[in-house]
Amino acid sequence: MSSDFYTSSILPYAPIIIKICRAYTDSQEDYEDYYQEVCLQIWKSRDNFKGNSKWSTWIYRISLNVCLTLLKKKDKNQMLPSEEKVAEDRDETNFFSDKNLDILYEAIKKLSKVDRAVILLYLEEKSYQEISDIIGTSPNNIGVRITRIKKRLKKLLDGKFD
Repeated sequence: MSSDFYTSSILPYAPIIIKICRAYTDSQEDYEDYYQEVCLQIWKSRDNFKGNSKWSTWIYRISLNVCLTLLKKKDKNQMLPSEEKVAEDRDETNFFSDKNLDILYEAIKKLSKVDRAVILLYLEEKSYQEISDIIGTSPNNIGVRITRIKKRLKKLLDGKFD
C-alpha cells in the first residue's frame, strides 16, 4: 500500500475505522489486526469504488464487512468465553482511557452485530438514508431500529450505575 494512498484516502477516515474496529473487538491485539485488515481491504478494493456514494460511506461499508467477517471467523475458531472471562480480559487490555467511553462501548458490544453498526453510524451523525445505504435496508427501518437500540442501551447503561 502506498503511503500516499494511506495518507490521502485512509488516514482522514481513521476515526471511522477506529470506532468500528473498537466496537467489534475485545483486546488491543484484535483491534490492531482488524484495523490493519480494514486498511488492507480498502486498498485492495479501491478500484471498485465507483463514486455512487461518498468515500466515507464506502469506508464504513468496508470496515463493517471486514469486522463482521473477522468476527465470524473468530467465533468459528474458538468457543465464546464466559462473560466473566471477557470482562477480565477487557480489564487487562483496557486500551482506551476514557472510562465513560469504555462503559458505552461495553454496552454497545452487547447489541447484535447489525445494531452495533447502526448505532455507531447514528453516533457519527449519519442520516437515516446514509445508514440505510451502508446497512442495506430502508431509512424507515433504520428509524425504528435506532429507537429500539436507544431503549436497549439505556437499559444496559442504567444497570451499570444502579
